[in-house]
Parts: sequence; C-alpha cells; structure tokens
Amino acid sequence: MKKVYFDSAATTQLRSEVIRSITEVLKTEYGNPSSTHSYGRSSKSLLENARKEISAHLKVSASEIIFTSGGTEADNLILNSCVRDLGVTRIITSKIEHHAVLYTVNELVRTHQIEAAYVKLDAFGRVDYDHLETLLQDKTHKTLVSLMHVNNEIGCLLDLKRTALLCKQYDALFHSDTVQSVGHYELDFSDIPIDFATAAAHKFHGPKGAGFAFVRKSNRVQPLIFGGEQERGLRAGTEAVYAIAGMAEALKIAYQNLESERAHIIEVKEYFKNQISEAIPGVKFNGACDDASKSTYTVLNICFPMSPEKGLMLLFHLDLNGIACSRGSACQSGSSKGSHVLNEILSEEDLQKPSVRFSFSMFNTKEEVDYVVAFLKDFVKED
Repeated sequence: MKKVYFDSAATTQLRSEVIRSITEVLKTEYGNPSSTHSYGRSSKSLLENARKEISAHLKVSASEIIFTSGGTEADNLILNSCVRDLGVTRIITSKIEHHAVLYTVNELVRTHQIEAAYVKLDAFGRVDYDHLETLLQDKTHKTLVSLMHVNNEIGCLLDLKRTALLCKQYDALFHSDTVQSVGHYELDFSDIPIDFATAAAHKFHGPKGAGFAFVRKSNRVQPLIFGGEQERGLRAGTEAVYAIAGMAEALKIAYQNLESERAHIIEVKEYFKNQISEAIPGVKFNGACDDASKSTYTVLNICFPMSPEKGLMLLFHLDLNGIACSRGSACQSGSSKGSHVLNEILSEEDLQKPSVRFSFSMFNTKEEVDYVVAFLKDFVKED
C-alpha cells in the first residue's frame, strides 16, 4: 500500500540532518546544563548557542527566548503571566484561535474575572481590523491582544505588523501564536513591535517536545512552572538539550532553504488544487486557502460534496489507503465536536459535508497528489 503524508500542519517529518544532530548530542552532551563541572558547562554552552541561533533568525536578543516544551506551554506561560503579573484585565482574541489560547482565555475569565472580547472575522476567517481598532479604543482595561499569525486549519494570515502597530497606538500588549509561521515565513521582530510570540519545533521539521516563547525584554513575565532556576528562573525543569539542539538545527535549515522549499510546496499545493477541482466538481475550499495572497502556502482545507453519512467514513477510508490528513487540529482529534474554526465561517449546509485539511511540506510530490486525487474521485463516485 502506498503511504502519503499530507498532515504537516499537525507535525512534520524530521530532517535527516536534525536526526544526526540530536543523535550526536544524545551521545556526547549528556551533562546537566545546570551543573558546574565540565560536562554541565559543555551542555550549557550548546544550549546557549542554540538560543543565540534562534534569536538571530527573529532578530531579537538571545535573552528574549525562553525554551519550553512547545507552543501550548509557551502560550499558557504568556497569557497567564500577562494577567497575573502585568495587570492585564482584558484579552482581545478571535474565536478561531488554537485551543491553547482559547481555553486559556476561558480559564482566566473564570479564575481572574478578566474580560474576553472577540474580534469580528470576515467570511474567510480574516480579522476585521476596523473592529479590532474599535475594541482597542476602550481604554478602561489594560489589554492584551492575542491573535495567531497563520491559522492552523484554514491557513488565513494575520498582518502582524499592522496589528502590532495598532496595539502600540492604543497601549495594548500584543501576543501572536506563530507556531504555524516560524520556519515558514521570515519574521523580523526588530521591525515588528510585537510583545510575545510562540513556536514549536515539530512544525518546521524539528523534534516534538521542544518550543520557545519570545518575550520582549520590556515585559518581564513570571514562571508558570516552579522549581529550579533554569531559563533565568522563568521555566523550571532541566532543559531537553538534545531537542533544543535539534530545534535550532531545524530552524537554521528551514531558513537556509526557505525560498526553494516554499516554491516547491506552492507548486505541489497548486497542482493538488487544480487536480481535485477537475476530478470532483463541486468541491469548495474553506476560508481563502486556495488564494495564495490571502492564505498560507502549506494548507488546503477542502469541503467535499457528499452526504454526512458517507462523509463520516471519509477519513477512515483515507487512512485505510495510506493517506494521512485530518479534519482539523490534531490536538482535537479525540473530540466529538466539529471544528470550531469551520463552525465560525461555514454555512449550516456546508457544515454537514465533510471537510478535510491537507497540509504540505517539501517532502511531498505531484505523484502523491495523483494517488490521493484518484482515490478521492473514486470514493465520491461510489454509491
């Protein structure tokens, strides 16, 4: 059976160079980076070099990078600290954020009685900037705006600089979940006045369990996890040196090859879009994922013209045929609820039809697209 992986928005395949880097660190750099002997100092040096490399890609200070277990922990650290330590009493966000943000905001509303406000979205899931400005004009609260750069389900893009400048104009803090964009877009935080951002290594061909928070030095956060003095006292627990080294290596390679790999992925995605449109009349592309000017180049979210009953079996049959994709965020795969993102933008009629997210990497090929489209065409035709 052919195996095809079209679920890179959930997690990416590790690069061979990253595997080699991790393996070497596991073999040779096993000292605790908090130990003062030579083994520990060697691990500490590797850790700090990784921090410097990562910060250089974002054009920030190394001291502004805090290593975490991934994007979810980083989002939680930032949102909790903003409310608990920086005096934030209102968070402006959207209803299509990752649940690492939405559920954290809900908990902060419950436990700290903050106010949550939700910016309006257009039919494609994009932020209404006029409404955002209207919300920001209310200065009765110290406000944090938390809006993701690239939506993980439908790929719509936020204008980071425009949003950051709006926030600065109205003295609001700005956090963006950049998990789907770090390693895929050049981000210059010396030019974009963002306060906080988050990333996860496994979204750019690095290891799972490693990520980081960017925290602008003017905003001193306090720890979410208490214990030792690791990460300058901001994140207790012995750092996963091998994973952090792998993350730094993955990010370096991602930016070295950004243009060529982006061109390849765009070609594969466009080919998929054209082939599926021709093979199955009536398919719809959710949000603006088929428009390169309005959406990320790595995601295609497709609504298929079939009955709800048949749609229930679609992912099952895709998997039986070796095709990996998803109906939405992998973090919600155990939920019986539909996609909260699609619930915000689709009509009731289209919500009854199956929608599938296909997400791409530089490892994908047009031959894989042909295999998937041929399967889908036959599946839709079956009685």
